[in-house]
Amino acid sequence: MTGRPIRFDQVIPSIAERDAVSYHTLETQRALREMGFVSEIFAREMSPGMVAHARPLAELPRDDASRQWLCYQASIGSPAAEAFIAHPGGKVVTYHNITPAPLVEGWMPFLGEEVRLGRHQLPELAAVSETGIAVSKYNAAELREAGFATTAVASLMMDRSNFDSAAEPGRRAELAAAKRTGGSDWLFVGQMLPHKCHQDVIKAFACSLRVFDPKARLHLIGRESCPGYVLALHRFIQDLGIASSVDFAGSVSPAELTAHYQAADVLVCCSAHEGFCAPIIEAMHHGVPVVAYAVAAVPETVLDAGLLLSSKEPLLVATAAERVLRDRLLREVLVDRGRERARRFSLDAARVAFVAALEEALERAG
Repeated sequence: MTGRPIRFDQVIPSIAERDAVSYHTLETQRALREMGFVSEIFAREMSPGMVAHARPLAELPRDDASRQWLCYQASIGSPAAEAFIAHPGGKVVTYHNITPAPLVEGWMPFLGEEVRLGRHQLPELAAVSETGIAVSKYNAAELREAGFATTAVASLMMDRSNFDSAAEPGRRAELAAAKRTGGSDWLFVGQMLPHKCHQDVIKAFACSLRVFDPKARLHLIGRESCPGYVLALHRFIQDLGIASSVDFAGSVSPAELTAHYQAADVLVCCSAHEGFCAPIIEAMHHGVPVVAYAVAAVPETVLDAGLLLSSKEPLLVATAAERVLRDRLLREVLVDRGRERARRFSLDAARVAFVAALEEALERAG
């Protein structure tokens, strides 16, 4: 390839509001345009709120391919990857990780098929791409295993509205009223999907209610993407007799999420697989200490700014959360380290790393 490309477009399987990969894609477009490229987003599926931000994949241009590069946002299997692979232009992949099928297929067989396809497509993407840009070192290792000869790490470009929005007054008042009755507030933020393991947070919370804090409350925030799983969680808390202490808040606005972070005493994450885990950084930004199961990319995201656990045994998780709640010195240390950790994942820092990775790829290609 000779000369610098004029276009640098993106291909994504689906784009939607309040979705971390989608927001990263929008920020990638801004970075590409600031680099001087014509840049559009082409999606196989898009939510109504994203129609103004993306175009149908079928409209992806193929003219003058020597002057057009593509970036593929990889987080699931999709025919969109096939369109990307078949395109004659230069290529890079941004990898957000693909959940292993055994973690989801029991509840959502169709999702299991999609993630299996995604894992199968990774070597095919490696064969045609100049580089793979991963949002964590953990993800970069998976890219190398899939056959990417060159990789780079540029962290997730996160939605700053989840950091900077003013708290929604009504939700803030509601949470404050509950707090005045006593008890601590546990929080977990993540889509209600099986691999997020809400049931393990619930088990630990139930243990804490019985052993440490009978007035505590658990708030579960996230889009209810698997109805069967959500129904099972509701039945589980009913069987445990703790339904009045658990709040299924669902998908909330950034302002409502800020209210929850401001009211939370601890974020507890028992997810079985994470390629980055943006809510951990959001919690740290808001001064909420983190207790997390040390799996996949979570240790890399947390480092020494939270309590990392080698097991999800309920009493262990409950005891760790209780220590964070009651040990004032430990809490102060984690809050300070967490805020510093969150600053390291600024939008500007992520953008600079992404642009540097692209420039290196373009330079290698000549």
